[in-house]
Amino acid sequence: MPQDAFHIRRLTAELNSFLVGGKINRISQANKDDLTFIIYTGKTTVKLLLSANASGARVCLSSIEKEPAPIAPNFCMLLRKHLLGAEILEIRQHEFERIVEIDLHCVTDFSESKRTLHCELMGKYSNVVLTENGVILGALKTTALEDSSKRVLLSGAKYLYPAPQDKLSPFDGAGMRSRLENYLSLREEIDEENLAVFLFENVAGLALSTAREIVKRAVVKAGNLSLIFSPAFGAPLWDFIGDFCLNEPCNPHVKQENGVYTDFFAFEVSGGIKIPSLCVAEDEFYTRRERKKGFEDKKRKLENTVRGLKKKQTKKLQDTLERLKESEKAEEYKIKGELLTANLYRIEKGSPFVELENWYSPDGERIKIALDATLPPSKNAQRYFKTYNKHKRAKEFLTPIAERERAEISYTDSVFTAISLAESNEDLKEIETEMMEMGLLRAPKERAGGKKKEEPIPFREYEHDGFQIFVGRNNLQNDRLVRAAAAEDIWLHTQKYHSSHVIISSQGRQVRDETILYAAEICAYYSDGRESDKIPVDYCLKKYVKKPSKSKAGFVTYTDYKTILVKPNAHKN
Repeated sequence: MPQDAFHIRRLTAELNSFLVGGKINRISQANKDDLTFIIYTGKTTVKLLLSANASGARVCLSSIEKEPAPIAPNFCMLLRKHLLGAEILEIRQHEFERIVEIDLHCVTDFSESKRTLHCELMGKYSNVVLTENGVILGALKTTALEDSSKRVLLSGAKYLYPAPQDKLSPFDGAGMRSRLENYLSLREEIDEENLAVFLFENVAGLALSTAREIVKRAVVKAGNLSLIFSPAFGAPLWDFIGDFCLNEPCNPHVKQENGVYTDFFAFEVSGGIKIPSLCVAEDEFYTRRERKKGFEDKKRKLENTVRGLKKKQTKKLQDTLERLKESEKAEEYKIKGELLTANLYRIEKGSPFVELENWYSPDGERIKIALDATLPPSKNAQRYFKTYNKHKRAKEFLTPIAERERAEISYTDSVFTAISLAESNEDLKEIETEMMEMGLLRAPKERAGGKKKEEPIPFREYEHDGFQIFVGRNNLQNDRLVRAAAAEDIWLHTQKYHSSHVIISSQGRQVRDETILYAAEICAYYSDGRESDKIPVDYCLKKYVKKPSKSKAGFVTYTDYKTILVKPNAHKN
């Protein structure tokens, strides 16, 4: 994505034509990097996004307004104080740098002033700074006072532009000629790619893709790579670069893959699709990319959280099973106590052990029984009976605990399955709610003014042979799906695998086997056995599905079912 000075120049011209004269109605901040301005242009309301994200810094119109932070950060509050109601006077590029400046006319009941937002789009050094008369009022990212190696970005300090890179201006023809001649003198051969890389590394404000386009255009115009360095070219390369950067008209094109923008350009590219607005291309590209990255990051975080829980649960179960295994020795202690009681007359007091015939063994072999030499034989027998009773009680106590811990691990596995099968942020939203109920996540802070009412996330929906098929995305949805289904609808779930619940809405009609097979394949796909070749899927009428009282989300029991063996298939439209 060539978010360079060449593209910023054309983008600011586009924004200027859209927004000059518009007034700022609302300002919000979604996170530490992104600000959204709601602007009324006199004809319509638009959203202007100012992002200082290291990998997606930009200033462009956006089709969405990001969810504001529950509590507005300090810089957002500062902007609201100084800029609400302000009129946009001009949007421009500072020289040929990656800096967008927005001049604003600000009027209050007591004052009138001109303020400027400096949007520095410079990778990890990106920032948004508000100034008045060259003095900083505030910055999205400030510097510490003791950090003397960098410019000061604090309220009250004079605003200084970022230090320029050791690169040439594309309009410095003499300097460019000198560097190019020196570069050519050191190389025996040169091709278009090498030359493009040289321009990228030596000319300020050019992305590599823009440098490639400049070289390509120059070669086409000259007819030969070697001629672009000659005055016979008419405008040698060092002059051609400045002319291209200054006068090349904006001709937005995008590249797509599976309907998603993979790159955008301000000029025509091979295989590109022409679109009317550079803003649209940029917004779509960055929004999709950020959405994908945000989804992947959230999914990975949730998976790690659930893995951590399962690790603790597994260790807890192992401890319980070890104690339960120890309690299995109860019968052994009982036998020893009974053998000692029956042979008290044969045992000498003070003996460390005794060997007796084991009447309980089929072979009747002798058994060696350890004794406490300080206790009489009868007390030793009582000690074994006491240990027997202790282990017996432990077994009775630990058996249901082990079953409960196994059920908790199974439930945790079902949550992990739902996360791993998630395909969008919508899929993760209710899983987060479920994890909050489990105590794994903290509930987010409510925004000022109360919690916004959220619409339920819809089920996955399919259609086959005139029947609607609904698929739950997670345990909470599975419960809601079962509750909403009619008694004569068909319910499906994989056998011995965690999976989504699936409902075929019969509407009182007979459901054909082909539709059941279709729904079963979807059910198998949305399970933790989707990589298997064949999976058994149970199905029955919904009236035979019961939700036990106080059971975990997604847990049901069912009877009167049939089983079908299917190959997982998403059947995506």
